Amino acid sequence: MSGPLAGIKVIEIGALIAAPFAARLMAEFGAEVIKVEAPGDGDPLRKWRKLHNGTSLWWYLQSRNKQSISLDLKSPEAVAIVKRLAQDADVLIENLKPGALEKLGLGWDVLHALNPKLTLVRISGYGQTGPYKDRPGFGAIGEAMGGIRHTTGEAGGVPARVGVSLGDSLASLHAVMGALMAVLRVKTGQGDGQVVDVSLVESVFNLMESLVPEYDLLGHVRERSGGALPGIAPSNTYPTRDGAYVVIAGNSNPIYKRLMAVIGRPDLADDPRFAQNDGRAAQAALIDGAIAGWTTRHGIDDVLAALQAADVPAGRIYSVADIVADPHYQARDMILQSELPDGVKVKMPGIVPKLSDTPGAVRWQGPMLGEHTDAVLARLGMTAGEIARLRERGVVQ
Repeated sequence: MSGPLAGIKVIEIGALIAAPFAARLMAEFGAEVIKVEAPGDGDPLRKWRKLHNGTSLWWYLQSRNKQSISLDLKSPEAVAIVKRLAQDADVLIENLKPGALEKLGLGWDVLHALNPKLTLVRISGYGQTGPYKDRPGFGAIGEAMGGIRHTTGEAGGVPARVGVSLGDSLASLHAVMGALMAVLRVKTGQGDGQVVDVSLVESVFNLMESLVPEYDLLGHVRERSGGALPGIAPSNTYPTRDGAYVVIAGNSNPIYKRLMAVIGRPDLADDPRFAQNDGRAAQAALIDGAIAGWTTRHGIDDVLAALQAADVPAGRIYSVADIVADPHYQARDMILQSELPDGVKVKMPGIVPKLSDTPGAVRWQGPMLGEHTDAVLARLGMTAGEIARLRERGVVQ
């Protein structure tokens, strides 16, 4: 293994999105990630969304660089294996329902006694404490209760969702951040391992900017506003003559003046009411109308060329086809060519962030269920005969 997290050992006891995505990010930067899956079907993500030869294409992305070990955690022998793995691990990450890890005999008291340096990352709907902790929670519920769904959609319309599992992914990012802070504390000798408690709801809520003080001090409840950014103007999505859409962010004072020059509205550029953002926000509909009047007279390519020449931030709404074809994505290695187990070539997303000296890497795609069981158990000192007997009893797959 190479990368900034080389030498860091992570055990993943999770399924679907939040914990697995967090572990994937660590694996891409060199951490050894051992994913524990149940015998039989394994992680349900193996069958989610679009499949190729019976396996989810998302699975190959979500589980790249991981080792899969299949254990029946209902068996005391399987739990004993996890304990042995935890003895020299740096991080154990899970997204089970609060209390489930304890029922398995793998609670924090047990793990911490086995390995005081271990960090336990726990991702759940509502966190490990509080009156809602025992409720089932998915990312969609986190988005609803975290506040983002209330502000997403057309004005006066039904609350909408972003087209990806945003709540889960935000929890994953917070989990990685918490894990690395906790591991750094251990590695620098400042203390032992600790619990990182990540809530889906709170991870979404953490992105909600000034929502709370605006409500508390001003009684303002931020509502849905379509493509606009309330209180910041002009910043919106505008139609073009050829049916495309362009996002224009002209919300700093000098950029606003350059934008008005491009659209041929010097009167709006020089109007003292619009010299600062608060004045522009109060008349956002007027300004947006002027911008849309210009964009609808021109095709998307001409609109972008004019705005780029004037150094006005703008971008067309991209589909996945636009992303894959874009030369900037390609130049930044954000579209990687990968190979599936059957030899089929497929494009996959690249790695973020870009590190100059210790970049992340894709070493292999998501593994077959239990593909690394024998190798991992052998590293624990088990003989081939012992592993075979465990397999015969259904403890491992």
